[in-house]
Amino acid sequence: MKKQILLPVILLLLGFTFNKVAAQGDLAEAKKAIAASNSIYFQSYLKNDSSIFINRYAEDCRIMLPNAPAMKGHKGALDFFKMTCNKPGGLHNGKFITTDVYGLGNGYVTEEGVWQSFDKNNKMTDNGKYLVLWKKTAKGWKMFRDSFSSDNKPVAPAKL
Repeated sequence: MKKQILLPVILLLLGFTFNKVAAQGDLAEAKKAIAASNSIYFQSYLKNDSSIFINRYAEDCRIMLPNAPAMKGHKGALDFFKMTCNKPGGLHNGKFITTDVYGLGNGYVTEEGVWQSFDKNNKMTDNGKYLVLWKKTAKGWKMFRDSFSSDNKPVAPAKL
């Protein structure tokens, strides 16, 4: 009787151990992909190449800007790129600093971090924090939900 109970318990524990090891491997893979994606993200601005930017995002992505409706899909990513690249003093470079990546790596992980953006003279124009939900797709890990906000007070519009 003890052997009949003990065997399923051992198999269950082994299953948890194997799943945990597999999840850690998937999370490590996701962290590596995120670092690689982040390292080329701002090249899109330096090269004025929206395709580099759009390829960081899943086809069903949402970019959730502060004080604005979400921008959806690759068209939304393209619109976001144009908006940030072409605005006065436009974004020309930036930096992501990942502070944590968590999740099981089983299709989705969350990246948390801080960002800095720079103008064409390499002067920091803004900084803040972000959360990105990454999705594992057939084309690799892609940004699925991207949400960020500035750490700075909004600039008041000039009075006429």
